Amino acid sequence: MADPKAGMSAEDVRAAVRAGILTEAQAAELKVLSEERAGTRAAHTSEDEPFEFFRGFAEVFVAIGLVILLGGITLMLTTVGGPGILVAIPAILAAAAWWMARYFTLRWRMNLPSMVLVSAFGTGIYVSALTALFQSGAGMRATGFVAAAVAACASYLWFRRFRLPFSMFVTGSFALLATYAAFIQLSPAANDLDSVSSWIQGFTPRGNLTFASLVFGMAAFVAAMRFDLRDPHRVGRDAATAFWLHLLAAGALVNATVGRVYSGGGFLGGGSANMVPTILVLAVFAVVALVIDRRSFLSAGIVYIGAVVYWAVAGDRSATMAEWATILILIGLFFTVLGTWWHPLRGALMRLLPDFPGKSRLPPYSERS
Repeated sequence: MADPKAGMSAEDVRAAVRAGILTEAQAAELKVLSEERAGTRAAHTSEDEPFEFFRGFAEVFVAIGLVILLGGITLMLTTVGGPGILVAIPAILAAAAWWMARYFTLRWRMNLPSMVLVSAFGTGIYVSALTALFQSGAGMRATGFVAAAVAACASYLWFRRFRLPFSMFVTGSFALLATYAAFIQLSPAANDLDSVSSWIQGFTPRGNLTFASLVFGMAAFVAAMRFDLRDPHRVGRDAATAFWLHLLAAGALVNATVGRVYSGGGFLGGGSANMVPTILVLAVFAVVALVIDRRSFLSAGIVYIGAVVYWAVAGDRSATMAEWATILILIGLFFTVLGTWWHPLRGALMRLLPDFPGKSRLPPYSERS
């Protein structure tokens, strides 16, 4: 008799086939999936945060070929001419990417080429919608919001169809653009886009963009955790999807909260007085990253960690070569030490924290010191 604690056994699968619950083909696919998950789990150490960009150079080779091919299709379409060509070209490019994904994503399971295709698909939909709305005379705010929202919805449909984790990163990126377009304040004044330019160049959210970053960051974090809690052992597609969402969530949240500290004087312009609140905010993000076991979540704050170290070493003046060397050494030590002792630090933190909803569904940790 199978041990209930061990999960479903081969005998259970055979019994399901005999009972007509599973077909022979489904049982074979389930066996392959089980062995693949077991092998993946065994290949990772307890301190791993799995991440797969490509499986071999063949994927790099195919990805390069797809970029060249899609570029050639675009150039060929531009020779057709016509008033609607600026709308049609990106749409045709998106359709071609969807068609090719049936082979490279569904049949051959190539990761990097699939990432190229979904990027081309989302960009094509976005540019096509943006161009069509612009030609229709829609307002700048409406054009930006609707085009980004349409691209986000289309990218989400790609995720639902092809189940590619990276496609949620594309979806989230367009959702971020739509959020900014919804919250940004535009007027006929000459400095309409000054706040956007200042925010991009200075890493400093201004006005409604700060609130937009918080709204999007919180929504992306909740979505990422929903995927993460489904796969606490980090061996399946849900965990890979959560990885990309965490990158977006952390970037938006760190930029909105820590960047707000600089609102008085711009990036690196607020003086060393901003060091303490910046350290406190980054400490909170470090605790959250340890609890959810996501190094990628903390990596989003590397720019601001560098700013804190800069103030600590050079103060408010320009750093010398020796001081820059010290800055790099301190930042390198921070990430090296934290990465090396991540597992024991997380275990100690989780043992100190009281029980809270969802704690048992997070990645496992040692209950003993």
